[in-house]
Amino acid sequence: MSNIFLSGQLVCSDQNQAAIVARFLPLHVELTRAEQGCLSFEVKVTENPLVWQVDEQFQDAASFRLHQQRVSGSAWGRATADIARRYEVEGI
Repeated sequence: MSNIFLSGQLVCSDQNQAAIVARFLPLHVELTRAEQGCLSFEVKVTENPLVWQVDEQFQDAASFRLHQQRVSGSAWGRATADIARRYEVEGI
């Protein structure tokens, strides 16, 4: 079993997208941290208010994939679908 790490940025194109992130992020973080296999999950705004740093760690590929599936159908996933993501995933 190998840990999976995701690190990168969520990049908003304007203040409207940043407001969407701020609105939906608290529940997204709460639900993700409660997922089986989530070892750590942090999303924090950077010095640029349109850019959010994302760092995730899951215990294995299966838990990471389940997270990705849950997110794609969630309120967060739908609300932020048009926001650019620049992520790198290690361990898969």
